[in-house]
Amino acid sequence: MVQFKTPVDRAFAALADPTRRAVLERLGAGHATISELAEPFGMSLTGMKKHVLVLEEANLVITEKVGRARKCVLAPYAFEGISMWLQRLDRFAQVVQRTKGAR
Repeated sequence: MVQFKTPVDRAFAALADPTRRAVLERLGAGHATISELAEPFGMSLTGMKKHVLVLEEANLVITEKVGRARKCVLAPYAFEGISMWLQRLDRFAQVVQRTKGAR
């Protein structure tokens, strides 16, 4: 498996999976346990734990053990690096658009 070194690389790798994107959308509404996250997918707790671990390693989610459950929340400022990268991409796209007319 490829190891992603920069935080932005890890974040984009984590976001490549539709289940993990759905988990992030759900956590945007507030914290949830791994059981609550797994239920809409009909997924085992082990399967969801693996998805949450990828999100946690990408610094997009923070987990905390509360009793027998593990509570998940979006990490503060989780999307700053992604947002900055997308802004640079948008500036690049604007330059490309301007140069198309210069031919």
